[in-house]
Amino acid sequence: MLAEDALEHLKTLGDVQKAAEAAAWHKVDRPYLGIAPAVIDGLAREWRQSLSLEERLALADGLWQSGVHDAMMAAAKLLEQARIRPSDEEAFALILAWLPGVEGAALSDQLAVAGAKRLLADPSRVEALEPFVTAENRWARRSVLLMLSPWAKMNNPKEADLAIRDRALLWAGTLISDRNWFIQKAVSGWIADLSRHDEARARAFIDAHGAALKSYALKESGRFLKD
Repeated sequence: MLAEDALEHLKTLGDVQKAAEAAAWHKVDRPYLGIAPAVIDGLAREWRQSLSLEERLALADGLWQSGVHDAMMAAAKLLEQARIRPSDEEAFALILAWLPGVEGAALSDQLAVAGAKRLLADPSRVEALEPFVTAENRWARRSVLLMLSPWAKMNNPKEADLAIRDRALLWAGTLISDRNWFIQKAVSGWIADLSRHDEARARAFIDAHGAALKSYALKESGRFLKD
């Protein structure tokens, strides 16, 4: 399936009123079709099952490059399955290629989901994300932290997992110099998740960086801590 054909199909599923509402909600200047997330999810699942890996990757990149919000969401969803066989190297390469242009919370969240799956498949890939921690694009910075969310939630992390957890905490400490609500919320949410599995590290982060968090973010970071 060509990306052009998929995009035309997506357009037939659009809703003008919902598209206008989506544009107002997301506040990012790009075309919107107003397709319900569940519909996009179903289409992406159907495409993952029916297309070869080569076709899937080409479709995903074409949809992302279209610049249409709904199509870009579908593109990221095409890469979010846990296992991509025979190799997910090209899928991860696409995610890295898309990161500089990610914009808006919804796309940042969805790209982070796809990226997390690829990192869980090969944790050594965390190294490739390091340059994005100081990227000019704050949405790229936000995305790479959220890609490490699984390591905040692990109950029985191994030594290598703890090393990734510590790296994420270093990234979070760098990110909070940005006072933007979405960045502060991403950091505080990550620490809140961590506090339920690794209270000591969460407390240490709050002690070291709490003053750099806005009041709502500081409260969110410690909401699962007893005192």
